[in-house]
Amino acid sequence: MRILLIVCIAFLTPALSGCNWNSQTSDASGTFEADEVIVSSEVPGKILALNLDEGSVLTKDSIVCIIDSVPLLLQKAQVMATISALHQKTMDVRPQVKLLEEQIAAQKIQLADMEYEKSRTERLIKADAATTKQLDDYNTQIEVLKKQIDVNLQQIKVQETTVGTQNSSVMSEYKPLEKSAAQIEDQLKRAYVVNPINGTVLTKYAMAGEVTAVGKALYKIADLSVITLRAYITGTQLATIKLNQPVTVWVDSTEKSYRKYPGVITMISDKAEFTPKTIQTKDERANLVYAIKIHVKNDGYLKIGMYGEVKFK
Repeated sequence: MRILLIVCIAFLTPALSGCNWNSQTSDASGTFEADEVIVSSEVPGKILALNLDEGSVLTKDSIVCIIDSVPLLLQKAQVMATISALHQKTMDVRPQVKLLEEQIAAQKIQLADMEYEKSRTERLIKADAATTKQLDDYNTQIEVLKKQIDVNLQQIKVQETTVGTQNSSVMSEYKPLEKSAAQIEDQLKRAYVVNPINGTVLTKYAMAGEVTAVGKALYKIADLSVITLRAYITGTQLATIKLNQPVTVWVDSTEKSYRKYPGVITMISDKAEFTPKTIQTKDERANLVYAIKIHVKNDGYLKIGMYGEVKFK
């Protein structure tokens, strides 16, 4: 009977030890999580293609979704047509200026003739061959021609100023339209949804053929190559750990064994909080604890929501 009892104890001791070792020696416990990114479209429209499924592994900067960009292309074409129409609204002052310049040239020729006739009349008056009235008539005609030349010169300046002001008013619309075209061009680029990180698709929210809106989620992705264990420690343990400290993480493998992973403490909360409600004991729920984050390299067995325990030393 003693031999049978000893044999039973010999078999039961390792089993009990393997089953309770982790709970007896772990310094903290918690669950695994990952930094999740919800990707959405930056432009509204019909989804033409969404090349992913839940569980798909995507690379950073890969194009995963295409939004129908035909409405944007039409908007850009409309803006470009408006820009082209601006040049047709502008006025060319050169024909009017040329006409006035031709009039001035003709008037100057007449003025030269009048000046010659005036001089000839003055000589004839000295020879008593002409009257002073003829000289007065030439002087009057010369003054009239000079005034007409001055008026035409002023008209040239007025025309240039008026047309310049009108053209400036029309062309003032050019830069805003140019910015609108650039904005639409940027939206056309955003019609191609680019995956932001390397990771695994956790949830797919949309399908090809659906109409999406700005900010509406398309899928959720997380980098699971390095997963985070959020654990909780007591105020007494807070003074025994530091950032970048290496630790050992234990995860259930089978009913009687554990899988061991090296980890590094990457965050220690500076604020205390009540123990999470997953701890069912009333006394433990009343205790204040501090959250810590531990980065663990994932070999594929670690999953979000899985339970893990930590050994600091």
